[in-house]
Amino acid sequence: MSFASRIPHIAHIARLAAAAAWLAALALQPATAEPMAPRNGFPSQPVKFISPFPPGGGNDATARLVTTKLPEIMGQAALVDNRGGAGGNIGAKAVADAKPDGYTVLTSQVSIMAVNPSLYASPGFDPIKNFVPITQINAAPLALVVEANSPLKSFADLAAKAKASPGKVTYATPGNGTLSHLVGVVLAKDNGVEMTHVPYKGAGPALTDLIGGQVDVMVTSTASVAGMVQGGKLRVLAVTSPRRIGVFAKVPTLEELGYAGARFEDWYGFFAPAGTPPERVAFLNEAIVRTLRLPEVTKLVTDGGSEVVASTPDAFAAQLKQDIERWSRIVKLSGARAD
Repeated sequence: MSFASRIPHIAHIARLAAAAAWLAALALQPATAEPMAPRNGFPSQPVKFISPFPPGGGNDATARLVTTKLPEIMGQAALVDNRGGAGGNIGAKAVADAKPDGYTVLTSQVSIMAVNPSLYASPGFDPIKNFVPITQINAAPLALVVEANSPLKSFADLAAKAKASPGKVTYATPGNGTLSHLVGVVLAKDNGVEMTHVPYKGAGPALTDLIGGQVDVMVTSTASVAGMVQGGKLRVLAVTSPRRIGVFAKVPTLEELGYAGARFEDWYGFFAPAGTPPERVAFLNEAIVRTLRLPEVTKLVTDGGSEVVASTPDAFAAQLKQDIERWSRIVKLSGARAD
């Protein structure tokens, strides 16, 4: 049995968010949502959304996609605070340690909540004990991209070069143990596409080096690169989703190219610190879900290669538990460690 074939099918998860470059356009859209009335005085001040990666990546783009329109529904400002480092662990721990009053929220993803606890000896948080799920925003396929002028014109070119000179091709990712990293592990173990991993502290810094020619290829979420792909700065060689969506509609999937089992999708979602009053979690869930279902927001999500999930807290909790079990096995099989 191949390494990738041991990865269970990730069902019922949709795809990820639009690029940060389109947020200005979103802000100019006319408001169509009715504001919610405060419940028992909540919220009475701005809500802070911690993004545990630097600006410019998929996590940051997803947080800002929601927080641009959320104030119109929530009735209070929604502020994004970037706290990158340690593969998302620093920002996650900051929220785990925050006062559980509903005013501090974590924008997180499967690599932080389901992968890091197995990847790091001491991630600094427990995804089940330290957090309350609010809602799964969406989910993302991953994209393999190169700079627009790269001599690698297709995934076949990349595979041929990697097989001819194992380890000579470099691939950037947002960090050790991310799903982007594990894509490279699967390609090497199952398909002989052996590349050298170059981890960064988020997608933004990795993109800078990709554009500058310091690395050959990058594996990252569609939200990280949709704007640059649309603007002609990057070329997509393949995506890891089972089907094509948005600006990636003409890009082949790895499964279509014959790489069976190479299907990876990365959800994004919001979490509150454990102990946050249930009525405040419910308020945040309703406000965020209503924001995600605004036609202009849904369109941007779809255009960026994603579909809205907007789940209940209970459904998101069940998804988290399932993914922790799934990805802990994958990390063990990969042999990847961070620390």
